[in-house]
Amino acid sequence: MSRVYNFSAGPAVLPEEVLKEAAEEMMDYKGTGMSVMEMSHRSKAYETIINEAEADLRDLLAIPDNYRVLFLQGGASQQFAMVPMNLFKNGVGDYIITGQWAKKAYQEAKLYGTANAVASSADKTFSYIPDVSDLPISEDADYVYICENNTIYGTKYKTLPDTKGKILVADLSSCFLSEPVDVSKYGLIFAGAQKNVGPAGVVIVIIREDLIREDVLKETPTMLRYKTHADAKSLYNTPPAYGIYICGKVFKWLKNLGGLEAMKKINEKKAAILYDFLDHSKMFHGTVVEKDRSLMNVPFVTGDEELDALFVKESKAAGLENLKGHRSVGGMRASIYNAMPVEGVEKLVSFMKDFEEQHTRQAD
Repeated sequence: MSRVYNFSAGPAVLPEEVLKEAAEEMMDYKGTGMSVMEMSHRSKAYETIINEAEADLRDLLAIPDNYRVLFLQGGASQQFAMVPMNLFKNGVGDYIITGQWAKKAYQEAKLYGTANAVASSADKTFSYIPDVSDLPISEDADYVYICENNTIYGTKYKTLPDTKGKILVADLSSCFLSEPVDVSKYGLIFAGAQKNVGPAGVVIVIIREDLIREDVLKETPTMLRYKTHADAKSLYNTPPAYGIYICGKVFKWLKNLGGLEAMKKINEKKAAILYDFLDHSKMFHGTVVEKDRSLMNVPFVTGDEELDALFVKESKAAGLENLKGHRSVGGMRASIYNAMPVEGVEKLVSFMKDFEEQHTRQAD
């Protein structure tokens, strides 16, 4: 069977070059006589893999020297607990609720202290990013928390919130490495790898050194302390070794493309093709306020649930996979991450045009 165009929100499409390289090295990684899957994480060969992955990531994002990079497990969802456990001093976190994942993080923080919802877009089904220019930030807040790109609802912060001097914590899972980021504006960034960087099982944390502390909440398990992993250079226990190896290959792929400025231009081109069609279609329409649209996740609907279901069914038969919207919102969603080629978006739009013409004629 030939490769499909995979529009899944995660685990998601990976660059074909990376998959081919990994396949070639599956049985024998660079003369070691074994797969990276079988390799000791304490070996010299693996030490090179993880060190190169960190160096390439630092290069891509121009990560300042006073930030540490951690390759962890537990996914982004485990960070919902790790953030308050490690960053609470006053026991207060301010959260901006722009979707399901920010809401889950907010609810998790309540287990460890006080979580304040200082802004929300729940009133319009998270179809926009609220004004974050003058928020009621708590005087004793230890941090302000955002989910920067909302996978389910297709919104993206174009301007970071004014945190009024408080630490900014951001979940970048579904927009990580899609465009340049000024890491120095954040205290802590985390991203699950399975959307834009690698296979499921790895979460990448970029944390400012002064936030790696001994004086965390006393109930914090050893494995949930950033200091544990920072001190051990992400090798306190067996890491998700193969996943990190694939992430490292994706980092090199991005560098070979020309880095994040080049990747952003490609992503803007892909998104423009799809949004332009949605803006002119009589059948399909997007669900997000135009100024807050994501480059990565594009939800859309026909307004007819039966027609939506038929579209998903027929698109699958045409080799366009995983276009069904999240169960909480319905409709359709195209996740057009870094590894989705422009041709995949063009094929999707072509199919949408044909579908619209066919069903418009039938309606007439």
